[in-house]
Amino acid sequence: MVEVVDPTSLKYDSQGLIPCVVQQWDTGEVLMVAWMNEESVRLTLERGTTWFWSRSRQELWNKGATSGNTQQLRELWADCDNDTLLAKVDSPGPACHTGNRSCFFKTVSKED
Repeated sequence: MVEVVDPTSLKYDSQGLIPCVVQQWDTGEVLMVAWMNEESVRLTLERGTTWFWSRSRQELWNKGATSGNTQQLRELWADCDNDTLLAKVDSPGPACHTGNRSCFFKTVSKED
Protein backbone atom coordinates (compact mmCIF):
# COMPACT_ATOMS: atom_id res chain seq x y z
CA MET A 1 0.00 0.00 0.00
CA VAL A 2 1.36 3.43 -0.94
CA GLU A 3 0.43 6.35 1.28
CA VAL A 4 0.82 9.93 0.08
CA VAL A 5 2.57 12.19 2.59
CA ASP A 6 2.20 15.95 2.62
CA PRO A 7 5.64 17.62 2.97
CA THR A 8 4.35 19.61 5.94
CA SER A 9 4.01 16.36 7.93
CA LEU A 10 7.73 15.53 7.71
CA LYS A 11 9.57 15.41 11.04
CA TYR A 12 12.77 17.42 11.17
CA ASP A 13 15.38 17.21 13.94
CA SER A 14 16.18 20.02 16.39
CA GLN A 15 18.33 21.73 13.72
CA GLY A 16 15.46 21.61 11.22
CA LEU A 17 17.06 18.80 9.19
CA ILE A 18 15.99 15.41 7.89
CA PRO A 19 18.34 12.74 6.45
CA CYS A 20 17.86 11.74 2.83
CA VAL A 21 19.19 8.54 1.27
CA VAL A 22 19.73 8.98 -2.48
CA GLN A 23 19.26 5.93 -4.67
CA GLN A 24 19.55 5.33 -8.43
CA TRP A 25 15.90 4.80 -9.38
CA ASP A 26 16.33 1.94 -11.86
CA THR A 27 19.09 -0.13 -10.22
CA GLY A 28 18.55 0.52 -6.51
CA GLU A 29 22.20 1.50 -6.08
CA VAL A 30 22.67 3.69 -3.00
CA LEU A 31 24.52 6.80 -4.15
CA MET A 32 24.79 9.06 -1.13
CA VAL A 33 23.21 10.33 2.08
CA ALA A 34 22.67 14.04 2.63
CA TRP A 35 20.61 16.39 4.77
CA MET A 36 17.54 18.35 3.75
CA ASN A 37 15.58 21.14 5.37
CA GLU A 38 12.08 22.38 4.53
CA GLU A 39 13.36 24.66 1.79
CA SER A 40 15.48 21.99 0.10
CA VAL A 41 12.54 19.55 0.15
CA ARG A 42 10.35 22.23 -1.45
CA LEU A 43 12.98 23.07 -4.11
CA THR A 44 13.54 19.40 -4.89
CA LEU A 45 9.83 18.82 -5.43
CA GLU A 46 9.32 22.05 -7.39
CA ARG A 47 12.39 21.92 -9.63
CA GLY A 48 12.82 18.17 -10.08
CA THR A 49 16.50 18.07 -9.11
CA THR A 50 17.95 17.29 -5.69
CA TRP A 51 18.64 20.14 -3.28
CA PHE A 52 20.30 19.64 0.08
CA TRP A 53 21.43 21.58 3.15
CA SER A 54 25.18 21.71 3.71
CA ARG A 55 25.85 21.48 7.43
CA SER A 56 29.48 22.55 6.98
CA ARG A 57 28.77 25.57 4.76
CA GLN A 58 25.36 26.35 6.27
CA GLU A 59 23.77 26.84 2.86
CA LEU A 60 21.55 25.19 0.28
CA TRP A 61 23.16 23.34 -2.61
CA ASN A 62 21.76 21.91 -5.80
CA LYS A 63 23.53 18.57 -6.27
CA GLY A 64 25.62 18.66 -9.43
CA ALA A 65 25.05 22.33 -10.25
CA THR A 66 28.80 23.00 -10.47
CA SER A 67 30.00 19.57 -11.67
CA GLY A 68 27.20 18.99 -14.17
CA ASN A 69 26.23 15.74 -12.41
CA THR A 70 22.71 16.78 -11.48
CA GLN A 71 20.27 14.25 -10.10
CA GLN A 72 16.83 14.23 -11.70
CA LEU A 73 14.19 13.34 -9.13
CA ARG A 74 11.95 10.39 -10.02
CA GLU A 75 10.29 9.85 -6.63
CA LEU A 76 10.60 11.14 -3.09
CA TRP A 77 9.59 8.73 -0.33
CA ALA A 78 9.24 9.14 3.43
CA ASP A 79 9.79 6.32 5.91
CA CYS A 80 7.10 5.05 8.29
CA ASP A 81 7.88 7.74 10.89
CA ASN A 82 8.18 10.60 8.37
CA ASP A 83 11.69 11.34 9.72
CA THR A 84 13.88 9.98 6.91
CA LEU A 85 13.61 10.48 3.17
CA LEU A 86 14.52 8.33 0.19
CA ALA A 87 15.11 10.16 -3.09
CA LYS A 88 14.98 7.92 -6.13
CA VAL A 89 16.87 9.74 -8.84
CA ASP A 90 18.37 9.43 -12.28
CA SER A 91 22.03 10.20 -11.69
CA PRO A 92 23.96 9.65 -14.92
CA GLY A 93 27.31 10.84 -13.52
CA PRO A 94 29.26 10.36 -10.31
CA ALA A 95 27.33 11.17 -7.14
CA CYS A 96 30.37 11.45 -4.87
CA HIS A 97 32.56 14.53 -4.61
CA THR A 98 35.56 12.17 -4.96
CA GLY A 99 34.47 11.30 -8.50
CA ASN A 100 33.20 7.85 -7.54
CA ARG A 101 29.80 6.73 -8.78
CA SER A 102 28.61 6.25 -5.18
CA CYS A 103 29.83 7.66 -1.88
CA PHE A 104 29.78 4.06 -0.63
CA PHE A 105 32.98 2.60 -2.11
CA LYS A 106 34.74 1.59 1.13
CA THR A 107 34.25 -1.65 3.01
CA VAL A 108 34.52 -1.88 6.78
CA SER A 109 36.04 -5.00 8.27
CA LYS A 110 37.57 -6.08 11.53
CA GLU A 111 41.35 -6.34 11.53
CA ASP A 112 42.76 -9.86 11.98
